[in-house]
Amino acid sequence: MKTVQLPDGTHVPALGQGTWGMGEKKNAHNDEVAALRLGIDLGMTLIDTAEMYGEGGAEKVVADAIDGQRERVFVVTKVYPHNASCAELPKACERSLARLRIETIDLYLLHWRERNMRLAETVDAFEKLSSVGKIKRWGVSNFDVDDMKELLAIENGSNCTANQVLYNLENREIEFDLLPFLNQPSTLNHQPILMAYSPIGHGRGLLENKALQKIAKRHDATPAQIALAWVLRQPQVVAIPKASDETHVRNNAGSTKIKLTREEFAGLDREFPPPESKQSLPML
Repeated sequence: MKTVQLPDGTHVPALGQGTWGMGEKKNAHNDEVAALRLGIDLGMTLIDTAEMYGEGGAEKVVADAIDGQRERVFVVTKVYPHNASCAELPKACERSLARLRIETIDLYLLHWRERNMRLAETVDAFEKLSSVGKIKRWGVSNFDVDDMKELLAIENGSNCTANQVLYNLENREIEFDLLPFLNQPSTLNHQPILMAYSPIGHGRGLLENKALQKIAKRHDATPAQIALAWVLRQPQVVAIPKASDETHVRNNAGSTKIKLTREEFAGLDREFPPPESKQSLPML
């Protein structure tokens, strides 16, 4: 499994597992747990969740999936922005820890930014949680370049480990400025990595694209595997597709073995042109 190095030197798999939509149906719980456990066995040991997903239900699914194998798993969860104050963030963190049944969160993210919350206050709250061992690292989600520049200018803002954003063949906005900004050589202590959610798009639209299907047939693969392989070409990007059944999990894992050719990359660029100007980032 290809890995990505975090700013503190820790290596995580470039292909992890997402949980958006999990924890919402009791009759799906066992299948969701089994899917995550299979993913862990296949090397996708980074699991991303959030207190928003199923209002904590997804975190409970993750808890059952990692039970007995906590040391193998890198747990990422996210906090609502209205819980990101110095007073509320510790409480939200404790609730997530309780649902996850763990003592420390490996990476704790601000799910998105609300302008009525001072970013410096959130950073301070994250730093305090880190100092007492409740979290190992913190980061953000759905931040554009202007947000990142503001964050990195704040005291301790450069301790941000990751920025999680929407990125797939249909949504390449970050290639215009955010991805180059995160990948640029820096005089900071470290540069945050990028985490890509919804790397195979939403619904079936992307996967029904004829050009993508043609490339998939050539590789004896699925369109979703090609879409994932395309995202994974980036050196410092972690993709976190959701898979709630074991077949889907195995297909995701298989994407790491696919090597697209220069001609195929060029063909995908023609079909899904990269951005020529700055656009607003969609958010989930």
